[in-house]
Amino acid sequence: MGSLSPNSLFFGPPRLTCSSERHLLCSIGDGFSWKKKKKVVMCCHSVKEKAKRRSAFPINGVAQDEIMMKNLKSNGDVVAESNGGIGIVSFLKGKHLFITGATGFLAKVLVEKILRTVPDVGKIFLLIKANSNEAAMERLKSEIVASELFKCLEEMHGNDYQSFMLNKLVPVVGNVREDGLGIESDVADKIANEVDIIINSAANTTFDERYDVALDVNTRGPMRLMCFAKQCEKLKLFLQVSTAYVNGERQGKIMEMPFCMGDSIAREKAVSESSMISHPSLDADAEMQLVSNSTNASQDSSVAQQMKELGLKRAKMHGWQDTYVFTKAMGEMVINNMRGDIPVVTVRPSVIESTFKEPFPGWMEGNRMMDPIILCYGKGQLSGFLADPNGVLDVVPVDMVVNATLAAMAKHGSVGKPGMNVYHIASSVVNPLVFKDLSRFLFEHFESSPYMDSKGRPIHVSRMKLFHDMDDFSSYILSDAMERTNRLSKAASHEKVSERIKNMCMKSIEQAKYLADIYEPYTFYSGRFDNTNTETLMKEMSEEERSGFGFNVRGIDWEDYITNVHINGLRQHVMKGRGMCINSLSSSISTT
Repeated sequence: MGSLSPNSLFFGPPRLTCSSERHLLCSIGDGFSWKKKKKVVMCCHSVKEKAKRRSAFPINGVAQDEIMMKNLKSNGDVVAESNGGIGIVSFLKGKHLFITGATGFLAKVLVEKILRTVPDVGKIFLLIKANSNEAAMERLKSEIVASELFKCLEEMHGNDYQSFMLNKLVPVVGNVREDGLGIESDVADKIANEVDIIINSAANTTFDERYDVALDVNTRGPMRLMCFAKQCEKLKLFLQVSTAYVNGERQGKIMEMPFCMGDSIAREKAVSESSMISHPSLDADAEMQLVSNSTNASQDSSVAQQMKELGLKRAKMHGWQDTYVFTKAMGEMVINNMRGDIPVVTVRPSVIESTFKEPFPGWMEGNRMMDPIILCYGKGQLSGFLADPNGVLDVVPVDMVVNATLAAMAKHGSVGKPGMNVYHIASSVVNPLVFKDLSRFLFEHFESSPYMDSKGRPIHVSRMKLFHDMDDFSSYILSDAMERTNRLSKAASHEKVSERIKNMCMKSIEQAKYLADIYEPYTFYSGRFDNTNTETLMKEMSEEERSGFGFNVRGIDWEDYITNVHINGLRQHVMKGRGMCINSLSSSISTT
C-alpha cells in the first residue's frame, strides 16, 4: 500500500523525544475499584510437507531462508544460533494468562496455538461481554470450543476435548468499556492473584467509528487494563495488540519506535520540513474531555454523526488517517505513560489475513480488510478499484502474527525487565505484495474458478483496473454500471425486474465509492514498516522454535497464498461454499 516503489524506501522524519507535557492521569482513580455484580478439515500435521514446501520456495534455486540469513550477514549482523532458543514452550508452561478481545479473530488463533503446543499451560482467563456467567460460558462454548478452528485440537484430545478446553479456559464476565473492567470483585481478586501475563486484544476497528466509542475502547480500555495490571503481583508481562498503521501519515521506512505522551505526527512532519505552521502536542486528556463536552452539548438525534465527524477531524489534524488508528495510537501512549516497572510488549501487525498453515491453511472468520474487495470482484460487482498499481498492500497471515507474539512474549516475559518493546509484524519492507500483482492473482483465480450465480452459471470477470484518481474511478464505475444495467435490463422479461436491476446497479456504485473512500488512505499508503526487531527475534529462536513458531514473511509466495490459500479459505469459511460448483468446493476442502 502506498505510492512508493517497493525498492525506493527511505527513512521518514525524525521522531520527537518524549514530551514533557502533563502526563495522562487515570480517570478512573489512582487505585482499581471493582464492580459487584461436523465438517472434515485437514489439520496442520496433515499438510506439514506441503506447507513446508510453500514456505521455502526457491528464488533462482536458492531457498528463501538461506537468502534471509545471507542478507542479515551482509548487513553486518552476526547470526547467533542458540540451541535453547528463546524458550517459548518452557516459558508458557504453568503460566496463567488473562486475554481481552477473547472471541475475536486474532485472539482465537492465539488461544488455539497455545493450547495445541503447550497443553500444560495454566488457566487462560477470557474477558467476555455477557450479562451473566451462564451467558459468558455459552459464548465460550459456541464461539470458541465449537469453532472449526479448534478441530485439530479436538482430534488430538478425542473424547476428552470438552473437558480439556473447559478446564483450561475460564470465561470472565466483563467489558473494557466499564470501570474495573466490569468484573466482580471476588473474580478480579482471583485473577489478580494468579495471572502472569495480560494480553489486550480488545479493539474497535471501524475506521470511521464514533469518536466517543473508539476512544472508550481503544484508549480508555488500555488505561483501565493497565490500572488492573498494577494490582497483579505475579505479573511478568503486559502485551498490547496494536496495528502498524498507528504510524499514521508517516512516510518511507518506519522504525519500530514507541509513542510517548504528546507525540503528534503532524507536528513531526512540520519539524522535519522546517514548517512555520505551528502544530500542538497531542493531549489525550484533552481529547477525552473534548468528547465528553461535545456529547453533553449535542442532541440525541445528531450526536452519532457529529461524533463520527469529530473523530476524523481530530485524527487528520494530528496526522492520522482515521479514528481507528488515531485512538489506537493514543492507547499506546497511555500504556507507555502508566507502565511504571511493568514490562510491556506492543505488537503491531499490518493487515491480518487468513492462516498460512496453522492449524490448517486458509482459516478465517468474517471479512478482513481486503476481503470485501475480493468478494465484490469475484461476484462481478467491482471490475476496478482506487489503488496505486505500484503501491503495496502490507499483509501478514494471522498464524505468523500469533507466532511472533508468542516469541516476543516469552523473550521479554522471561527477563522481566521494565520497558516498552515494539514489534512490527509486517511484509512491506522484506516481501512486498504489489497491487498490480494482487489484481492479477485475483483475475487468474476467478477465471479458473469462477463464482456461480443463483442459477448455477459461472460469473466471468475481466482484469481489474486500478485508478490513481477518485474522479477517474467514479466515472469508470458509473459507465460500467450503466452498461451492465442496460445489458441486464434488456434480458429482463418484466418492467419491475428491470427496475430492480437498475436499483441494484446503483447500490453497487455507492458501495464501490464507499469502499474506495474508506480504503484510499491505505491503498495509497506511502509508509513501509521496518521489522528489524521482529527479524532479530527470529534469529534468537532455535531451529525447533522456527519450525514450530515460524513467522518468516520473507518466505511467503504471495501468488500461492492469495490464489490457493486465502481466496479458497474465504470462499469456504466465510462464504460457506456459496457460489461454488461441486468441483471447486471439493478442491477447496482438500487443500485446507
